[in-house]
Amino acid sequence: MPQFVIDLTNTVFSLWRQFNWLPKWAVISIIVVAFTFAGWLANYVVFAALRFIARKRDRFWQRALERARLQLGLLVMIFAMALAVTVSPLSVEMSIVARRVLLVAFLLGLGWSLATLVDAGAQVQLKRYDTEDDANTHARKRVTQTRILRRVLQVLILLVFLGLALLTIPGVRQWGLSLLASAGVVGIVAGLALQPFLANLIAGIQIATAQPIRIDDAVVVEGEWGRVEEITSTYVVVKLWDWRRIVLPLTYFIQKPFENWTRMDTRLLAPAFLWVDYEAPIDRLRTKLEEVVHQSIHWDGDTVSLVVFDITERTAKIRCLASARNATEAFDLKCEIREKMLAFMRDECPEALPRDRVDLVQIEPPPKSTRGHYLGEGEI
Repeated sequence: MPQFVIDLTNTVFSLWRQFNWLPKWAVISIIVVAFTFAGWLANYVVFAALRFIARKRDRFWQRALERARLQLGLLVMIFAMALAVTVSPLSVEMSIVARRVLLVAFLLGLGWSLATLVDAGAQVQLKRYDTEDDANTHARKRVTQTRILRRVLQVLILLVFLGLALLTIPGVRQWGLSLLASAGVVGIVAGLALQPFLANLIAGIQIATAQPIRIDDAVVVEGEWGRVEEITSTYVVVKLWDWRRIVLPLTYFIQKPFENWTRMDTRLLAPAFLWVDYEAPIDRLRTKLEEVVHQSIHWDGDTVSLVVFDITERTAKIRCLASARNATEAFDLKCEIREKMLAFMRDECPEALPRDRVDLVQIEPPPKSTRGHYLGEGEI
């Protein structure tokens, strides 16, 4: 025990002997109230000093101090209560119980404080990047890593300090060991129960490091196109093109194939397919396509082409191809090409529209001399 605590205890007992006419519960109450007030005053002084120091630091320390103000006050008050219990004339049993409760509260408060500091650091990091720009893949990569690692670290911190807190309680110490070391029967049961959670936790670390998906990536999952809206420590929310949300576990993006249209670059090709007649003037259609694309606000000025992609027994299939800045622009450009090329073929180039051909062969009537025989009328 520190020397200042011993001296403080001796001083309190000396005062108690001088006021031995007071009942024991009154002395304990006075000590608790006094130390609580001292703890509140110390918390105010410590916070004011830290705030003064943080003004000369970067934004992380300022934000961390503001976010951890409640946790800091809680830790200071727990420390003050521990001093009050130490110097109070409590019985041995009551003193042991009070110290264990305060130790558990201190460990949980310390874990809460560290998790808050991690969250404050993540918020400061997130404000450095702008994800509104479609071409800013670096920013989306860092935002995804920060959000996933923040949740993983917070979960790990809370689990570790919860295990440490359980270790201080003799009756449930094995739970703390199981939580920290996954040992014994309780650890096996807990491991089996937490298997999906741990699998998603590990998948979250893999996603944060390997980056198969990022925030605002355009993906195709379960046959649906959408954008990654949120990545948590256990699941991913994809906002579909029709504003629906599909929620998938993190393990989905590690174990199953999916399409990521913005993995390396946001630019995409927009293919639009049309079916035309064999006699369609391909060069004229190609010229019209270039005119349509050059006038479109969705084209990025890079690629435009028209080729005969396939033929069937009745029509030819042509592919109109153009490039766009992102998936949304590519979809709009594709629709615009279809509409304007269809209108062009209908109004100015009808020979390009598919049509069926039927050959009419004139059949000569049978001779007049045999007509009655076929009709069953007999010969005349």
